[in-house]
Amino acid sequence: MGRTGSTRRTFVVGAAAAGGAVALGTGTAASAAPAQGRQQAVAVLGGGVAGLTAAHELAERGFAVTVYERRALGGKARSMDVPDSAKGGRKPLPAEHGFRFIPGIYHNLPDTMRRIPFPGNAGGVRDNLIAPKEMMFARTNGREDLRIPIPGEKEPAELTLDDIRRALTGLLETGFNLPLHEIAYFVNRAVVFLTSCDARRNSTWEDTPWWTFVRAGQMSKEYQRILAVGITRNIVATKAEVASTRTVGTLGEAFVFNALGRGADGPPDRILNAPTNEAWIDPWVAHLSSLGVTFHIGWTVHEVRLGGDGLVSGAVIEDADGVLRSITADHYVSAMPVEHARRTWSAGLRAADPQLARCDQLRTDWMTGIQFYLTETPPLVQGHFNCIDSPWSLTAIAQARHWPGRDFAADYGDGVAKECLSVDISEWDKPGVLYGKTAKQCTREEVAREVWAQLKDALNDTGRTVLRDSTLHSWFLDPGVDGIGTPHPTNQDELLIHPVGTLYNRPSARTAVPNFFLSGDYVAVDIDLATMEGANASARQAVNALLDQAGSSAPRCTVTPLFRPPELESLKRHDHFRFKAGLPNVFDLG
Repeated sequence: MGRTGSTRRTFVVGAAAAGGAVALGTGTAASAAPAQGRQQAVAVLGGGVAGLTAAHELAERGFAVTVYERRALGGKARSMDVPDSAKGGRKPLPAEHGFRFIPGIYHNLPDTMRRIPFPGNAGGVRDNLIAPKEMMFARTNGREDLRIPIPGEKEPAELTLDDIRRALTGLLETGFNLPLHEIAYFVNRAVVFLTSCDARRNSTWEDTPWWTFVRAGQMSKEYQRILAVGITRNIVATKAEVASTRTVGTLGEAFVFNALGRGADGPPDRILNAPTNEAWIDPWVAHLSSLGVTFHIGWTVHEVRLGGDGLVSGAVIEDADGVLRSITADHYVSAMPVEHARRTWSAGLRAADPQLARCDQLRTDWMTGIQFYLTETPPLVQGHFNCIDSPWSLTAIAQARHWPGRDFAADYGDGVAKECLSVDISEWDKPGVLYGKTAKQCTREEVAREVWAQLKDALNDTGRTVLRDSTLHSWFLDPGVDGIGTPHPTNQDELLIHPVGTLYNRPSARTAVPNFFLSGDYVAVDIDLATMEGANASARQAVNALLDQAGSSAPRCTVTPLFRPPELESLKRHDHFRFKAGLPNVFDLG
């Protein structure tokens, strides 16, 4: 991965003590305004997308950056090797926490990718993004699957509200067997959200579950499965009964306009053209190393301490050898996932900024990947598919066919496996079809068998056999999952979810502690979802806040918000007046 050790940009890791141990509490307090002309040191706590983005922006602006990462650079976005799978000089089989998905609604992350050099690519790592041709909703019980072509990049076009209504109605009428009155009602709800002002979204719709907003309880099972459960479990990885309408609606709105060619960085669906580390993370780490960033891998943050002067005085970190160290810097960026970060905030730090305590109210859930390696290339859709009826809310993609520069069998594993079918499991608390147990109650082997059975139920039920047991070479379940099949299952890589009220507890990147900043997909940014884009945007906001605090004259990071269609702004202004007057949206039929 990256190099470790000291460079001219390395800051002091701690004071040496007798026997080589590093004594706790020996670091000097950080200064709010370092001496003029001295290179300021930043400790970035966490090496996922948020941490690497912060390191990237800070290193480009002349700061001395050290990244501390407990496990592996790239975090949940990384790919990893399947242990003991390499034979005959090939690379190990590639695995991952979950498949990468970089839609055209993202702007900040692709900008960072453009600035990561990659041999032969004028546009850097961003040129490694390719667009699948289609997607599919895979149905069970003999119902025909729905294959949907994915539009490519378009020239922006003016759209009226009627254009949007007609597009949504056409999709639902063509693709799903729903009663016409249910289609009309759902489209009306979409129009209500599209024309709602920010104040209504941030209060009324933030406090309204998606299930209630779309009146799912009064609709058909098909409506509930597709437009309530399907959208929330497979797009925002939370339950329709509790998911914030603001979150679901905001992302739905962004994807609709992306598909209609408005405000997009690229097509609605983009993936990498090789395993993630090869196409993105390893080149990124190499580039950051060339900028002088230092990496310490296998170092676990235990506590961030507040000094008597109201500044962070240091962080207690366990190094790769199990030795506790006290590290100091001028500034600290906490870039870990919220469930890990909040455990490191000392009582003093929490007392100094109430928004840190509110982070305890943020909720996470399980969404974890499993890969199946196949000895044949199955006749699957050329892109992602959603097993919309599966109990465990499976989504998947056959990856090797999208890696044009790789011969999978020749490059990876033992030369027998030809395809990697990467599957995300979004629901871990409902019974499966084989054992009648939830995913958390199953052993790892049972999870693999259960997921395979649910995939076959979705893909092999319309007169052709897409997946064959005889072609299953092996499987790999994310190692972050542990203890499943026991009374105490754990997951190191949970996903932030968005029940009603989440918005109020999301912190800002700037804290009340002058030299302490937050970065991660839980931080309040424009894209209201746990995403790599949110992690990237929050890191940019944290760096801008740090630059202000440091008195730096360096240019600030650009933070691009989600697209706001200008055609709807007048309707939103009208709704603002109605909201202030206590009136419903003009299109709201109840």
